[in-house]
Amino acid sequence: MIRIVLADDEDLIRGALAALLELEDDLSVVVQASDGDAAVAAVRAHRPDIAVFDLEMPGRDGVLAAEAVRDLPGVAVVIVTRHARPGVLRRALSAGVRGFVPKTTPAAKLASILRDVHAGRRYVDSEIAAAALTEDACPLTARELDVLRYALRGGTVTTIAREAHLAAGTVRNYLSSAMTKLGAHTRYEAARLAWDEGWI
Repeated sequence: MIRIVLADDEDLIRGALAALLELEDDLSVVVQASDGDAAVAAVRAHRPDIAVFDLEMPGRDGVLAAEAVRDLPGVAVVIVTRHARPGVLRRALSAGVRGFVPKTTPAAKLASILRDVHAGRRYVDSEIAAAALTEDACPLTARELDVLRYALRGGTVTTIAREAHLAAGTVRNYLSSAMTKLGAHTRYEAARLAWDEGWI
């Protein structure tokens, strides 16, 4: 029996997916979680064979949750996502994710993918992989990306400066430069664009 921890913040989707996976003779959803922190706790407590994480969850997203459990032997992580941005694929693979699957995948195919991942193989959706090979390079510097990570949380310039250990004027300069490069009107819009591309 392949034991699964399933995490998704949308109750209806999580419940439906769990019910569909339970119809398979060799799959068992042992725990469900509704956010990234609960997902990490569930994986650490139950040590499943596979953790299926939604990409976008409150607390930690699916990639951050995968990073948090990558040290556990025998636990493979599969990410499912509604918005399969190619830039996120690189982050996911770096976090040790073994599967990257759109939410449009039929349940029977997902079950087959989970069996393949459990057998030690890797699965990446072909359209996501093709898009990742042709995506544009990131135009932002490492420091611009750093401040956008903090800006994504909605912090003020003062808060970002404190967290990034930079002067407020330096933060403003990095944010302004990033906004110009991305054609964004606000720092949050720039941060969201960078996140959408998988750069942060």
